[in-house]
Amino acid sequence: MTIKHRVVVAGCGGMANTWVDYAKQRADIEIVGLVDIKEEFAQAMADRQGLACPVFTDIKQAIAETGATVVFDVTIPASHYSISKAALEAGCHLFGEKPLAETMNDCNEIVQLSNVLERTHAVMQNRRFDPRIRAFRQLLTEGVIGKPGFVGADFFLGAHFGGFRDAMDSPLLLDMSIHTFDQARFIVGANPVSVYCHEYNPPGSWYEGNAMAICIFEMSDGSVFNYRGSWCAEGVTTSWEASWRVTGEHGTAIWDGHGNPYAEIVAAGDQTGKFIRDYERVETQLPNMVNTGHKGCLDDMFASLAEGRKPETDCSDNIYSMAMVLASVESAKTGRKVQIADFMEAAAAR
Repeated sequence: MTIKHRVVVAGCGGMANTWVDYAKQRADIEIVGLVDIKEEFAQAMADRQGLACPVFTDIKQAIAETGATVVFDVTIPASHYSISKAALEAGCHLFGEKPLAETMNDCNEIVQLSNVLERTHAVMQNRRFDPRIRAFRQLLTEGVIGKPGFVGADFFLGAHFGGFRDAMDSPLLLDMSIHTFDQARFIVGANPVSVYCHEYNPPGSWYEGNAMAICIFEMSDGSVFNYRGSWCAEGVTTSWEASWRVTGEHGTAIWDGHGNPYAEIVAAGDQTGKFIRDYERVETQLPNMVNTGHKGCLDDMFASLAEGRKPETDCSDNIYSMAMVLASVESAKTGRKVQIADFMEAAAAR
């Protein structure tokens, strides 16, 4: 197969191996350069992965000297804006790890630049690419439970990372919540309208910052999304995919994040006068997916280039998931409900 994509990988830490492994499995991709602020890290990646490509410490130089067409951004969040800007301005498409950027203003600029230059910028939201969440979403899109009114997600884990997360001001919101927020948008097919968030650090926490948050989002379809999350919850932990309940006009859809989702809906027949109605269970059939997780998301990113469309996790969509994170932090700081459109517009005006 002819090489279609010349890829430069920016950031050569542990996560980069997942991206490099994927690229090496495709005959239409050639890794033409590795970039890291520490050249020895880039060289170590080349040696470990058996790559003969050159290594660099500067992304602009790497793109110019290799003729790259795609950049993988696997750098730390603080570098995402500068890497994105350099790649897009050099004429490359950019596929990167979350978050889109660290501030709302930077996110807005990246989306605008991507649109103006007509280059794709897609963000890794691997939890969308799971047959179980696809089946869960189908319960809603097919109207099995009727129009949704409430979406609830519980995320409770005792994550002992050590390192930078332990010192962050808002480790749960800033480092992890975007996954669950993006899942919520994907499940109901709606965007956030407002948020009220209370975050705090509960007893027993080993984090310096607030490791627990409770958020109430009003969504554009009229539903309310309630997020309850903790990264210092010991015992009876949820899945990393969270535990979900969606209530609708005719029933409730459930996914515990482990098994297959299902619904219970009001049973057919006349139930007039019954205090609690009878229900019937609706099972789901998981869709067939060639690749899931990171690989599934990367498949969609590259397919979007071939098909001339936006990828599912394009920056113009992902910015709303990022806005949920940053507006939640703002709400927690001010103690007030935040209107998300106003929040995004205010950042763009700065």
